Amino acid sequence: MKIFNGRLATEDYMSTHSLTFSTPEMTLKKFALWLGESVKNSKTNTSTPRLLIYLEDKPDSKTNTSTPPSDYLPDVDDSFKPTGAIADFYSTKDTPPKSIASNPVEKKYCINCGNTIKQSSKFCNKCGSVQE
Repeated sequence: MKIFNGRLATEDYMSTHSLTFSTPEMTLKKFALWLGESVKNSKTNTSTPRLLIYLEDKPDSKTNTSTPPSDYLPDVDDSFKPTGAIADFYSTKDTPPKSIASNPVEKKYCINCGNTIKQSSKFCNKCGSVQE
């Protein structure tokens, strides 16, 4: 049985192409065109579509022909896992941001009405009284 090694094809494509300023649709379209390009097959010394280079022979499963063996199924995980700059944006609400947790700020109260105000406030934003 011939199996397409998509993981190897994807790694080869990603290692030779820049994805800067590419949308997912554009990347997929370019990847599909790249797989269809004619290249010289080193085994047969003929020109074939690049897709055929990534076909591998795998032993046929005689025990269960309706379901392919789990070794040949892709490991697809569709759950969203934020990384990089947006990881903090999607963090859970239970954990406070690092700046607040590492640097506790003392609260300041208005001398007239007791409203909570910033340390640097010169006036109360509720009653307007001047702070000393």
